[in-house]
Amino acid sequence: MSTAPTTTITYQDQLQAKVDTLTSLLSPFYKQALDVYPSPEQHYRMRAEFRVWHDGDDLYYIMFNKETKTPYQVDEFPAASETINRLMQRIIELVKPNPVLRKKLFQVDFLSGLSQECVISLLYHRQLDDEWQAQAEALRTELNKEFKVSVIGRARKQKVILGDDFIIEELPADGKTYQFKHIENSFTQPNAYVNTHMIEWAIAQSQGLTGDLLELYCGAGNFSIPLAAHFDHVVGTEIAKPSVEAAQFNIAVNQIDNVQIARLSAEEFVEALAGKRQFERLKGIELAERQFNTVLVDPPRAGLDPATTQMISQFDNIIYISCNPHTLVDNLEALSATHEVSRAALFDQFPFTEHMESGVLLTRKA
Repeated sequence: MSTAPTTTITYQDQLQAKVDTLTSLLSPFYKQALDVYPSPEQHYRMRAEFRVWHDGDDLYYIMFNKETKTPYQVDEFPAASETINRLMQRIIELVKPNPVLRKKLFQVDFLSGLSQECVISLLYHRQLDDEWQAQAEALRTELNKEFKVSVIGRARKQKVILGDDFIIEELPADGKTYQFKHIENSFTQPNAYVNTHMIEWAIAQSQGLTGDLLELYCGAGNFSIPLAAHFDHVVGTEIAKPSVEAAQFNIAVNQIDNVQIARLSAEEFVEALAGKRQFERLKGIELAERQFNTVLVDPPRAGLDPATTQMISQFDNIIYISCNPHTLVDNLEALSATHEVSRAALFDQFPFTEHMESGVLLTRKA
């Protein structure tokens, strides 16, 4: 068992290194200073996953050293939310002496939020029976004396939900508090504090824009719902079914009446907008009646495919949220023929890593 890796670089030094890198990457397209949104240095991650190590009668969490690949014991995880850190300790205290709950337990996952709700997923190399469920219910009852938690047991082809498989997050943005259903094992922005900055930055870029908004890769409505107040209508597309269902819930709970979500991939929507294909999943969404002057895209690390890049080049305004600055630059090479970058931002979602989240506003050239 190795020791936890240490770092001597300060947070400000690593943030400045990211600013320098992104500034250099965007320099062919943008000459001004970036909008920079730092993260808290601790307790910023709303999700965490830990392997479980069985050592005789002892039981503890482990992570793996990225360089040596050897495991090291984890008793606390400062990057994770305070809720997760408190629950980490209680789970070990309650599971270690319980032979039913600890038998062949190999991983514990946490999903938390600023709302302090949490879903705890216990992963096993065995099937879960009635005895496990009874003990897990007792575990949840004990935890709920201090927290608001649900417990999920996972094994091969098995998922046992005690409570809910989601939390209701509360995100403050632009003077309002929005509620979002975040589902276990589905994508959500991991750093809630920086996510609120991302939403507010997107809102700021929308000031003065008119017409309707199209959003591709909309997820559960992280941007669609807060931006709805700044456009006549919002149409979002997302391929993941759980995210679409969560988005519909989020639209209702936030009492938004001008957002519609369709379960389509970006590639399918390109074909639909061009009139090449019709989709039953677009029923009730009258694309021909929409005045799409602005598009927001938040693609995966691979960036936008050529057809989608070509399609969004037809919009006056493009808000591009990127989790990979290198594929962003690739897309900007194509988009720079019709658009110019008028604003750019760095969002430090993942402190003390090389990962960079960024945003650019592109406006059509005169």
